[in-house]
Amino acid sequence: MDKTYDPHAIEQRWYKTWEENNSFAPQQQAEGSYCIMIPPPNVTGSLHMGHGFNNTIMDTLIRYQRMKGKKTLWQPGTDHAGIATQMVVERQLEAEQKSRHDLGRDAFIDRIWEWKAESGGNITGQLRRLGSSLDWKNERFTMDDGLSNSVKEVFVRLYEEGLIYRGKRLVNWDPKLHTAVSDLEVLAEEENGHMWHMRYPLTNGTGHLVVSTTRPETMLGDCAVAVNPEDERYKHLIGELVELPLTNRKIPIVADEHADPEFGTGCVKITPAHDFNDYAVWQRHRDENMISDQPHGGLINILTIDAAIRDNEADEDDLIPAAYIGLDRYAARKQIVADLEAADLLEKIVDHKLMVPRGDRSGAVIEPFLTDQWYVKIEPLAKPAIEAVENGQIRFVPDNWKNTYYEWMRNIQDWCISRQIWWGHRIPAWYDDEGNIYVGRDEAEVREKHGLSDDYPLRQDEDVLDTWFSSALWPFSTLGWPENTERLKDFYPTNVLVTGFDIIFFWVARMIMMGLKFMDGQVPFNEVYVHGLVRDSHGDKMSKSKGNVLDPIDLIDGIDLDTLVEKRTRGMMQPQLAAKIEKQTRKEFPDGIQSFGTDSLRFTFAALAATGRDIKFDMGRIEGYRNFCNKLWNAARYVLMNTAGEDCGTDANSEVELSAADRWILAQLQTTASAVGKSIESYRFDHAAQSIYEFTWNEYCDWYLELCKPVLNSDEASDAAKRGTRQTLVRVLEALLRLAHPIIPFITEEIWQQVAPLAGKSGDSIMLQPYPLADESLEDQQAVAEVEWLKNIILAIRKIKGEMNIAPGKRVPVLLADASEQDRKYSEINRSYLDFLARVESITILEQGDEEPESAVALIGDMRLLIPMSGLIDKDAECKRLEKEIGKAESEVERTGKKLQNPNFVDKAPEAVVAKEKEKLEEAQKTLASLQAQLEKIQAL
Repeated sequence: MDKTYDPHAIEQRWYKTWEENNSFAPQQQAEGSYCIMIPPPNVTGSLHMGHGFNNTIMDTLIRYQRMKGKKTLWQPGTDHAGIATQMVVERQLEAEQKSRHDLGRDAFIDRIWEWKAESGGNITGQLRRLGSSLDWKNERFTMDDGLSNSVKEVFVRLYEEGLIYRGKRLVNWDPKLHTAVSDLEVLAEEENGHMWHMRYPLTNGTGHLVVSTTRPETMLGDCAVAVNPEDERYKHLIGELVELPLTNRKIPIVADEHADPEFGTGCVKITPAHDFNDYAVWQRHRDENMISDQPHGGLINILTIDAAIRDNEADEDDLIPAAYIGLDRYAARKQIVADLEAADLLEKIVDHKLMVPRGDRSGAVIEPFLTDQWYVKIEPLAKPAIEAVENGQIRFVPDNWKNTYYEWMRNIQDWCISRQIWWGHRIPAWYDDEGNIYVGRDEAEVREKHGLSDDYPLRQDEDVLDTWFSSALWPFSTLGWPENTERLKDFYPTNVLVTGFDIIFFWVARMIMMGLKFMDGQVPFNEVYVHGLVRDSHGDKMSKSKGNVLDPIDLIDGIDLDTLVEKRTRGMMQPQLAAKIEKQTRKEFPDGIQSFGTDSLRFTFAALAATGRDIKFDMGRIEGYRNFCNKLWNAARYVLMNTAGEDCGTDANSEVELSAADRWILAQLQTTASAVGKSIESYRFDHAAQSIYEFTWNEYCDWYLELCKPVLNSDEASDAAKRGTRQTLVRVLEALLRLAHPIIPFITEEIWQQVAPLAGKSGDSIMLQPYPLADESLEDQQAVAEVEWLKNIILAIRKIKGEMNIAPGKRVPVLLADASEQDRKYSEINRSYLDFLARVESITILEQGDEEPESAVALIGDMRLLIPMSGLIDKDAECKRLEKEIGKAESEVERTGKKLQNPNFVDKAPEAVVAKEKEKLEEAQKTLASLQAQLEKIQAL
């Protein structure tokens, strides 16, 4: 093994080997199956910290189950990401001064496939860097032929059952992309705006109502003013009419609980074609004559697909005032406000903070817009999906997420599945010139089914399906459905879905509904492990605008400061923040980010994976786990130096003698193996990582490797004893590597290849070795008790030496008072360890009545350990040294205390900075108390 641990020298080499050997494919000879479906990342995407965390969890589970002997499948694939992918290619065309319309639909789609072939593999390459053991030979894409057939099959079957229909509804409309978008593709952020208070005159001339709005241009589509039926101010006006300013229309005052008497004036303008809440009010009142007699039954759209004021249709007369036709919505707003003011119908304008919905891809302000779309009738599908969780067929981890699921599912609306873009699964519906709709798997099937001749004119629907539609079929479509394939039989239902909470509704719920519908009532997965968001070290969400995004690949490979700054400030939607972000980045990472390697990153993710909580990613933690990998590497080098070419007891006939330390570490290994297995099974990856860390660092490295030395370096130890210690060294290390492999695959594989033969193990890869199980026959309470006693003695002696400023290597006499028979026995049989590790000069048992010299004392159970101070320290010099240290500590306590008492600092400094100062004060107080206690001890000698 190389002297220094270098993750780059091993990680990509081992991944290439595993992939070339097809090690990630399901093992055919295995018993039982285990399957996880990867949440398909967007084909346009790049790895972010959420992917890194999510994939570490999935790979840990997969590697664990593979080693447990299961036929294991982690299904890879990517999502075609309709809007995002189309935008990428449209930007390329813009650079060539072209648009998709210049190419035409077919040529444009060909151009996207070309882009995918060249650039679409970026995310899968990055997943490989993470060590993800996905079955790459069976990678799927949501637009591949098989999945496209699955999508068509589901659409046709649902349509034939009356569960898909075409209707006019309100949708989130992106006026830049000219398509409906889902709620998940809308980002609402608080922005500064205004609230306009407008006067709507009563038609009987008795006054006016004041209504408030943040979008005055939408008044052109008002159909009513709503007041609360319990609002005494307006009860008498219900049923009366008001004049809708600027339009020459009259609209009614209706009673509806949507109007909140406490908010604004208590009067709400109702614009059902441009507001989701208003649409719901309209649905409750649309049968009332004063609404139904209005143009379009009161459902009046005023906008074009570009969010400009539309023209009047032939039969609408002057429904939309001519003065505003053709104006962009914001220009129309300005003109309408000016006209209201001129007519003395503007009460006031007030500054107002409001949530503005923007398209996550385009940045354009989203408009609620009335269009013809395709919908899934969701209620019949939702009912069995709710029952599947209620009856325990599907379990959420943590359990409380089922409540979020129920809340969404019990208030579910029909699902808008059409999108007005070109890239995606084109809706398998055709129209004739009479407006008839024909749905089928392809045009030939439609003609045959409906008896239409080859020359009968048909045109296919221009829209494509929502990306989430194909994603909803992912657990069974990827396995070959609608064909009844062997993979489908082996791996459906899958075992667990690992996902973030933000897509429980958009993806998880829809997979459950579709799985139950098309897989004969079988759920798509038995458990849903819901993890939190990866946040920065202060708990803030990582975002480009905050300049706190970390790229997992940068943590693996390292990145210099200038490149990091350029990366964080490139392509910002708010370029004015670039200078602030550069300053912040240069302060936080003055030397850039060092290379940590994949295993350190994965161990960090696992250690932070407490159930249900958001993850605060702290650079200090990844540095600590890089040190852990170093520790493991160096321990392995030490073991190999002491065992390579030596007799390690692999011959069953060899005589082997195990020391108490050997038996102790074997017993501790069983406890650790049991704890890690239980932790992974219960999704407590943080506990699994902690158990591995504690055993490796504290027990194996810090104690057992030290306890080996007196045996291996002794001329008096027998060959059988040395053989026993070497055997234990390699067997425990080999088992530890298997135990840690699911979390840190690369370093464990590299070391295992060297250690396995010495431990009597063979095989091509650690990943196909059995996972360690606790062996009850190796549990040894006697050895544990003996070594715990020994550790306590060694620690006590080292502590006294440290406190008394005695050199660690100086041999000291030890007296034992109040020693039990067990203490006497242990002190005798462990003398070689005490001489070697505690640098003991002599051990004397004090009997009752024996005189005790002036000593430093430690209590171990009922026994007292004494180290006589005579001749060991210069009392006066030591007191002076301690008094000097106490002075320094007192100054630090005073300085930090004053800082924290200063309200200017506490109120104005960032919370994290104040917290750090509090920690410093606490640490300084502890140091001061410790030094004072030491001084008292020395003075008492």
